[in-house]
Order: sequence, then C-alpha cells, then structure tokens
Amino acid sequence: MSVASVQGLPPRGAPRLAGKRVLLLGAGSVGEGIGNGRAMAILFAREGAQVACVDLNLAAAEETTALIAAEGGQAVALSADVTQENEIARIVAATLAAFGRIDILVNNVGGSVPGGPEEMSPEVWHKQFHHNLHYVHLSTRAVLPVMVQQGGGAIVNLSSVAALRNIGPDLMAYAASKSGVMALSRMIAVRYAPQGIRCNVVIPGLMHTPLVEARLAGQRSGGDVSAIVARRNAQPPMGRMGDAWDVAYAALYLASDEAKYVTGAEIVVDGGLTLKTP
Repeated sequence: MSVASVQGLPPRGAPRLAGKRVLLLGAGSVGEGIGNGRAMAILFAREGAQVACVDLNLAAAEETTALIAAEGGQAVALSADVTQENEIARIVAATLAAFGRIDILVNNVGGSVPGGPEEMSPEVWHKQFHHNLHYVHLSTRAVLPVMVQQGGGAIVNLSSVAALRNIGPDLMAYAASKSGVMALSRMIAVRYAPQGIRCNVVIPGLMHTPLVEARLAGQRSGGDVSAIVARRNAQPPMGRMGDAWDVAYAALYLASDEAKYVTGAEIVVDGGLTLKTP
C-alpha cells in the first residue's frame, strides 16, 4: 500500500478533481475574457471534473464550455435564473441527468448596486438579497439532499471583502447580503458535517476581471477605465488587483479532497487589502 493511499489522498500528480461532478452557478463572464466563474469552470475541468456551467446568459455559458472542450475537458452549458426555485430544480435535474451525481456545488452569482440607507429603495434592497443570498439558499436546499444520499459533497460559496470592510462606495445591500452568505455557510458547515458535506467560502478582494471594464467603470468612474483600474490597483498592499485565477485556485483547494478536513472556513483572496483597511 502506497503512502498516498494510506493518507486517503490520490497519488501524487493525479488530477485534483478526478471523477468529480460539479454544478457551477455563474459560470459565464460579464464581457470578453475570464471572470471568476469561467476561471473556476476551466480550472476544475483541467483537474478532471465534469462541469455543469450555469449562467443567466446561455451564450456566456456556452463560451465557457467551448473553452473547456478545446482543452479536452467535459462540460455542459445550462441557462437559468437561479433566483427562481423552479429554475434551480431544473438545472439540478439536468446536471444529475448528465453526470449522475453532484459532488461539488459552487455559488458564484452576485452583483452590487451602490446606495446607502437613505438612498436605496426597499425594492433595490430586496433585489440585492435575492441576487446575492436568496439563491444560495435555493441551490443548497436543492443539492443538499443529493449530497446526503451520495454520502458527501463540497459546497463553495463566493462572498466579498465588502462583507468585511468598507472599501469604497456605499454598497449597503451588497455588503449585508454577502455577509449573509458567510453566516449561512457556517450554519451549513456545522449542520451537515456529520453527513460528510463540507461548506466553505472564498472572499475575493479587488479582482481585475471583465466586470471592471464592462460594468464598474461606467458605475464608478464615468466610463474612464484607466482611472478605475489605477485606483483599484493602488488599494491593496501588493500594489495591484488580483485576477480570476487567484479566486479559482482558492476555490479548487476548498472543493478538492485536499481540504477534506476543512469546513466552515473563509479564504480571503485580496492581496492584503482588508489587513490595511480600518
């Protein structure tokens, strides 16, 4: 018997997610390039997983699956509004039909709308919670029975440093809802640990993804891309934003059997930003 098998880990050099089936919500990209969801999908497939790539925009999901297929990986593209319970049920059923099981669930959907307590309407507040937190409950509620029946699984939820610090514009609802993702993840981690289900969180900081050019520049710098890039690069102690691959590698660890004794954990991927922010 090899040392690796005694330790309960695959042999050295084996794909880190060999034989795993993944349901990844938010697997497309806003604009051209590689966003967090697309990077996770590609990386997970490179490490041997079959990936169900879900996005509101089917074309974005199909672009991700095409990139995976070009590298010889296996993936299917699905479109869904994940804030709707019937849509969640449909994509869970489709993933099970395609792969037979769901070993890993990644909740990567989210977005921010600026506003403080006085400026933000109740309607926007509720939409932000639906967009960032409510769907996490819906997806886990649908997938947890599958994982319990299988005898285990891993859930990786995406939060934000906005849930830890005030790092810029007023993002009241975004910060509150992303804090909720962290609290919900802790509850799931404790409740389902006896069933072999782990639940962990990746907390990205300022990442240079297509979202910066496609959306944030218009929201926060009047469309001046160079200005917002320079401002965001200046904030972390490392002197630059991270990228989608930084997020993807953190998620890969938490999803893999390398983290088999890790649950309820939060990995901050922010270049030291929260350490220097009061």
